[in-house]
Amino acid sequence: MVFFLTCVGLLILGYFTYGAFVEKVFGVDPKRQTPCMTREDGVDYIAMPTWKVFFIQLLDIAGLGPIFGPILGALYGPSALLWIVVGSIFAGAVHDYFSGMLSIRSGGKSIPEVVGDIMGMPARQTLRIFSVILLLLVGVVFILGPAKLLSNLTGFNVQLLIGAIFLYYFIATVLPIDKIIGRLYPLFGALLLFMTFGIMGGLLFHGYEILPNLDFTANTHPGDKAIWPLLFITLSCGAISGFHSTQSPLMARCVKNENLGRKVFYGSMIIEGVIALIWATVGMSFYNTPEAMNAVIASGSPAAVVNEACNTLLGPVGGFLAIMGVVILPISSGDTAFRSTRLIIAETFRVNQSQAAKRLLIAVPLFLVAFLITQVDFKIIWRYFGWSNQMLSMLVLWSAAIYLAKKSKFHWICTIPATFMTAVDAAFILQAPIGFNLPAAPSNLASAVVALATFSLFLIYTKKPADMTSNQAEPEGSM
Repeated sequence: MVFFLTCVGLLILGYFTYGAFVEKVFGVDPKRQTPCMTREDGVDYIAMPTWKVFFIQLLDIAGLGPIFGPILGALYGPSALLWIVVGSIFAGAVHDYFSGMLSIRSGGKSIPEVVGDIMGMPARQTLRIFSVILLLLVGVVFILGPAKLLSNLTGFNVQLLIGAIFLYYFIATVLPIDKIIGRLYPLFGALLLFMTFGIMGGLLFHGYEILPNLDFTANTHPGDKAIWPLLFITLSCGAISGFHSTQSPLMARCVKNENLGRKVFYGSMIIEGVIALIWATVGMSFYNTPEAMNAVIASGSPAAVVNEACNTLLGPVGGFLAIMGVVILPISSGDTAFRSTRLIIAETFRVNQSQAAKRLLIAVPLFLVAFLITQVDFKIIWRYFGWSNQMLSMLVLWSAAIYLAKKSKFHWICTIPATFMTAVDAAFILQAPIGFNLPAAPSNLASAVVALATFSLFLIYTKKPADMTSNQAEPEGSM
């Protein structure tokens, strides 16, 4: 229990110390007008209370990531807890902060446009395609997943539930952000917090030993899967996730002052780290062995672990509410995934979104494509999601590092995690069966070479004469 509380304390301390340092390096300007003031349109650019913006950001980035990822990560043993703490403070929260604040500085642009303004047109075009595919996959999976969970709970027909969720997503995508999302998310946020802290309280109330195995030298994965690099791909949203960068611009359009950025962007990732920490702890404490938990996962995915733990620890009513939280979490990310996709497409083709007809012009074909995806088996494509997700986080961190370097600021806060994630991504794709399927030793060595080479290129690129790169020092559209 002491170790768990220490981890939670470190996350909170990280927000007040390292978060403040990151904010200082970035250099917020409280007098600078934010996009909700300069581009207010009553649809996407709307000033909202900070507490609402925070809850929307938290639920946008959460999904099932900080629950399912840590449950799967718990199979590796207590090393997962260390990465949640270190990753959240020094990588994930930094990534989320810069993706949000750079969007604010560029007038509320989506992440492909932000990265393109810093790294050039090839990066812009790559991320446009990359982000749309990623978000479509997220949106579709967050239709099918909740529908199946609701069907198990209620007995309703899965196809009927898919249609209902599709309809909700469509409405939430085209209506002004304060009409549905701004009103429902505070309630969803309360349910999320109840589920998270309730499950931890249930462990204590029922007398479970908290984290009985703290041998950090052991890899306890029943399948003998290597910690490097798989743990860093598996945990994803619990420590760092590229998906978050696609969501931060949504709230960058609603933040009323730059000095609120640390609370909204950095702070929401820290809270997500706490959520991930709790669910990883549940996985290591509720089950006697990793093999026992893995057997439950094999029988019904991590959702089966959530179902069993919630009903056992919280009783029928508490368990039902907790499981409903697991249903709501993907829905609260699925709707904003489609909303983000609409805005990325609108920016790509320069379609003004203040008029309902023009929003429908994008949303209708977007949802037709999503519907077609639900009709095919895309398991092979989805296997690449974890790697693609972390590739996006790496690109965003490198973009932020270039931005800081060109402004002659302390770029290391982004350079170090960017280099680390480069090594993770390279190692995974080199040795994974869905990649090159190379042996671990040569692929790990090659990944280190790739990371160092990328870092060297960064140093060379950012040392170019100022007149050659000055146009990339600040994202376009800055105010």
